Amino acid sequence: MVLRTHDIVDSPLGPIALLAEDDRLCGLFFVAEHRHAPGEERWGDRVPDTPALTGAAEQLGDYFAGERTTFDVPLALHGTAFQRQVWDELRQVPYGTTVSYAELADSIGRPRAVRAVGAANGRNPVSIVVPCHRVIGTDGSLTGYGGGTPRKQALLTLEAAHRVPESS
Repeated sequence: MVLRTHDIVDSPLGPIALLAEDDRLCGLFFVAEHRHAPGEERWGDRVPDTPALTGAAEQLGDYFAGERTTFDVPLALHGTAFQRQVWDELRQVPYGTTVSYAELADSIGRPRAVRAVGAANGRNPVSIVVPCHRVIGTDGSLTGYGGGTPRKQALLTLEAAHRVPESS
């Protein structure tokens, strides 16, 4: 039997719900206004000292402080094979950079699946950790983000401020 637990942590963008199944992070949602977030009745008991939750909270704190560019918490991602393929590819998008939905579709070998890639991106259950905020429209517009466009802009601004330029 899978044991689901949760905790709520503060962030500069508002409270974040962290959900874990056993010892793996399975959800990261802004408490207020996050599209596709599960209802609170599905979060499980609030158990702040679960290793997956404390690890995720620490790494998020480091990320928001500009001290972390990648996450290494164990994940339990539930979705279709296509969604998981998109989410795996999202993890390859470097900190402080963006890709378009078309570029993401092309990178998984499905250049005509731009809308499906957008839908999978929108269903990402662990935003920030799987950086769906780094995907933008082909014209550079900040289209869609489960936590809202202002949060997407804030995350991109945070990363731009702390990005270390590549040496040439």
